[in-house]
Amino acid sequence: MKKVVVVGSGAGGATVAKELQGKFDVTVIEAGNSFHRFKANLSTVEKVKKTGVFFNERLIQAVFPVMRIGKAGNGMVLVKGVGFGGSTTISAGNAVRMDGDLKALGIDLDAEFNEISQEIPVSTEHRKTWHEQTRQAYEICHDMGLKPVVAPKMIYPERCIGCGKCILGCPRGAKWDSRRYLNQALRKGTHLISNSKVQKVIIENGRATGVVASCGWRKRFYSADMVVLAAGGLGSPVILQNSGIKCEDRLFVDPVLCVAASMEGSRQNGEIPMPFIVQKQHFIISPYFDFLSYFFNRNWHYPSGSIYSLMIKLGDTNSGSVNGHGVKKSLSDTDTQRLREGVEICKQILYRLGKSDSEIFLGTLNAGHPGGMLPLTEKEARTFHHSCLPGNLYVSDATLFPLSLGNPPILTIVAMAKRISKKCLEYS
Repeated sequence: MKKVVVVGSGAGGATVAKELQGKFDVTVIEAGNSFHRFKANLSTVEKVKKTGVFFNERLIQAVFPVMRIGKAGNGMVLVKGVGFGGSTTISAGNAVRMDGDLKALGIDLDAEFNEISQEIPVSTEHRKTWHEQTRQAYEICHDMGLKPVVAPKMIYPERCIGCGKCILGCPRGAKWDSRRYLNQALRKGTHLISNSKVQKVIIENGRATGVVASCGWRKRFYSADMVVLAAGGLGSPVILQNSGIKCEDRLFVDPVLCVAASMEGSRQNGEIPMPFIVQKQHFIISPYFDFLSYFFNRNWHYPSGSIYSLMIKLGDTNSGSVNGHGVKKSLSDTDTQRLREGVEICKQILYRLGKSDSEIFLGTLNAGHPGGMLPLTEKEARTFHHSCLPGNLYVSDATLFPLSLGNPPILTIVAMAKRISKKCLEYS
């Protein structure tokens, strides 16, 4: 049986492993290890926070090891999950279909989304868990003509209690993440290599022959008849460039900025994140308790249960890059102006919730949805395979998105991964 190496176990990698195992002998190589949810009591963390020990965002790994922090050249904080399931384990679990830009290229993923609907639970039955301020915010957005929509969630609603810990690791197994696909692949025979970071793909005579991965100081070669890179929008481009394959300087990151206010008794920290979404042309707005800002931003000095926050997630300009030395990414003037527009809308919502300017403060600018450095074009609409790649090397993550989504990408990445799996089978 031919061997496939899949790099990464997030949305793209786990999907490919599940789809290909049995037709191929699949090995998944993951840079991290088992996912462990955040179990610390927030009241205890608050006491530690008051000592000033949390002075740098990178220290989040001390309390939540699977969350890794990097920084772009301009200081923007970059967030990702490292471990089985990748960033799906620390996501808000949104099931938003965002394939409009792909459709514009002539890519129809209806069949793949239909498959997903049979495999991943999607529900909007969580309004009963909303707290009063969120109910009010939803009605305010409706009255402002913002057309709020209850967010579809990848959850088993009968298990969900709306505890607010989706991004810290669901304690009840209510939220779907890609470990479910990974486990299906493992039960069928997939091999899983953990704590191994793939450095490059070995290419000989125009074909990928395997990958080199490091585990500590040791390096090992894993041979393969086919390689699928799903190391994420920051990881896959670096591997490609280390392998002699040039990517485009079109990195997007979907920047996030939260606009918050002190609000006694809001308890948003114990509520399902992003319960509803307002879609604007270039960004979305959604209620979201920003734990990163709470831990490390000095403006967020109120008790966690007394802060109410609205997230702006921006579809940023495709202009930036990543290589082995770091990330170069800054906001364009247009991005900055659109963020300002989002901040003003959030302020209007908070004003109607009874807040004044003196009670409103901003969060830390951060980002966690990178991609776009090997974007699909009309030329690849049928093959999902760039001509710069060897025929037996595929990419299966947000690196392929032609434009920033400014929206949760997981569902669309899974759909693309399903299509790519079919292309792998055709190639074989």
